[in-house]
Amino acid sequence: MDSLKVKDYMSARPVTFKADMSLSAALDKLLASNQTGGPVIDNEEHVVGFLSEQDMIQTLLKASYYCQDTNIVSDCMRRDVLTVTPDDTLIELAQAMSGQKPKVYPVTVDSRLVGIITRRDVLRAIGSSIGECSKHPV
Repeated sequence: MDSLKVKDYMSARPVTFKADMSLSAALDKLLASNQTGGPVIDNEEHVVGFLSEQDMIQTLLKASYYCQDTNIVSDCMRRDVLTVTPDDTLIELAQAMSGQKPKVYPVTVDSRLVGIITRRDVLRAIGSSIGECSKHPV
């Protein structure tokens, strides 16, 4: 398991958002993606924030109540984004994900987005590792 890297299990084509995108357009994009959130990137694909379902709920609830769609992604995105690199190990990531840490991490190289990795991806890797162990009894 120590040899498993983030790059082996990350998604290289995550849903992404721009800070000036309308929140309703971001919602449509998020719902179509089957992801729970995604990185907010600038024109050079640097990660500048993260937008999750949880971040959007209150703002969208108010917008729908007042029938006003004036919010943009930067109004509710998180600016303090935890990222990982493709060469980080899954063990390090799994330990970082315990507790209340994010469920989705942008994967970056020199601050540029190259993918995302989720708790489900980490569980898939652990499941594969457990499956290999059962093939080779100790």
